[in-house]
Amino acid sequence: MATFGTLSDRLTETFRNLRTKGRLTPADVDGTVREIRRALLDADVALPVVKDFTAKVRERALSDEVNRALNPAQQVVQIVNEELVAILGGEQRRLQFAKNPPTVIMLAGLQGSGKTTFAGKLARLLEKEGHTPLLVAADLQRPNAVNQLQVVAERAGAAIFAPEPGNGVGDPVRVARAGVEQAKQKQHDIVIIDTAGRLGVDAELMKQAADIRAATNPDEVLFVIDSLTGQDAVNTAKAFQDGVDFTGVVLSKLDGDSRGGAALSVASVTGRPIIYASTGEGLEDLEPFHPDRMASRILDLGDILTLIEQAQQTFDAEEAAKVAEKLAKEQFTLEDFLDQMQQLKKMGSMKKMLGMLPGMGQMKQQLDNFDERDLDRTEAIIRSMTPGERRNPKLLNGSRRLRIARGSGMTVTDVNQLVQRFEQAAKMMKTVARGGVPSIPGAGPVGRPGASSKRGKPQKAKGSRSGNPAKRAAENAGIAAQAPATPTGSGFGLGGGGAQGAPSEADLAELQKLLGRG
Repeated sequence: MATFGTLSDRLTETFRNLRTKGRLTPADVDGTVREIRRALLDADVALPVVKDFTAKVRERALSDEVNRALNPAQQVVQIVNEELVAILGGEQRRLQFAKNPPTVIMLAGLQGSGKTTFAGKLARLLEKEGHTPLLVAADLQRPNAVNQLQVVAERAGAAIFAPEPGNGVGDPVRVARAGVEQAKQKQHDIVIIDTAGRLGVDAELMKQAADIRAATNPDEVLFVIDSLTGQDAVNTAKAFQDGVDFTGVVLSKLDGDSRGGAALSVASVTGRPIIYASTGEGLEDLEPFHPDRMASRILDLGDILTLIEQAQQTFDAEEAAKVAEKLAKEQFTLEDFLDQMQQLKKMGSMKKMLGMLPGMGQMKQQLDNFDERDLDRTEAIIRSMTPGERRNPKLLNGSRRLRIARGSGMTVTDVNQLVQRFEQAAKMMKTVARGGVPSIPGAGPVGRPGASSKRGKPQKAKGSRSGNPAKRAAENAGIAAQAPATPTGSGFGLGGGGAQGAPSEADLAELQKLLGRG
């Protein structure tokens, strides 16, 4: 999610400075709010939205809920998260389907906002959900718009209604109306109407969009907004709302490298919910918009729920059970590894998936340097092996590894590294499958920093066991004389003084000040 990358970095850095403070003063809160305001303005968020947002954050950050919190910094992060969710729309809103099919969905927006591509993505998504969408080519103004929609429909495997060639020829209102009738006749339960856009808002564009809406009476009018557009996107959204009105917003090009603040503003300014977010160029790169999950991504808190949903759509539960059984029985092979890797690739970009993990914003450079083609290289090496070699890597002697390297276009070193990584991964996964805690080479057990694999028994305090009290006291005094010197200084971290670390008069005076008795 590169669009919010800079904003995420700025906010994360602001909160990192807060975590060093055990108690927040009004000056700390004001400084934090000031940094949040600057970050939002730099990200192109609309000024009224910024003012309202920071005022609410400041008011809540100075309230008793933060003052009484065990960790005030975390409480402030939670407040910012909740307010971000609010300006992004609050709760997720799904498409509203008609009681009597077909459901008519009209797309609106400026030229170049991504309406045509979104039409194909939406058709693909709805087909996966069991619907039978029909794409209607009502953009007869832009050159080759009809041809583009035909190509997108073919890639998405969706039906299309395009009776006019476009390029300025044909009546878009008549085409839209005929498209709805075509859907009724061919029993399509959803109609997606792709309308024309302009380089800017004008009266002709608004009239045409309003006429199409009046002719088709759509159940949903989705305004597609380019996330790379600056403050003008908010003005465009207002103009469309006044001229045509719309029921929901679609954020396109969220994977672009831009400030993206307009995307944060549009839901708050228009009062209309964001329903979908386009996160890539592929037809699969479309997500239902969840305000809470997007806020978590912006604050580098991760988006585990979306990651789990994508995994559930891709991975076969039965296959996963078989793999778990193989791991427990130490039968996991390079063939199984190849199958798992191919399923992983079906989930989409590895960078995008890794970016959904909490705290990955702090590893931005490593993510940027991650090469997606590494999976392809690994697959090439494994495919260059014989079935027997995949099942038993111990067969891989020097000559076999040389043959595999030549067959895959890689080096022997690459083959050696792959085998070594596979053996380490298989060992870790076997430990997890058996309910154990895996160890990372050089780092010890996962989740227990600095812990040793051997648990030492706590040493008992040394002392005399004599039953004679006088003798026991004398022996304990001798043991104390041989023991290392006791560190000086009091338990309060004050200066040392006096025998056996007893506090000095200056220490006692300082302690009284700390206790409020000075």
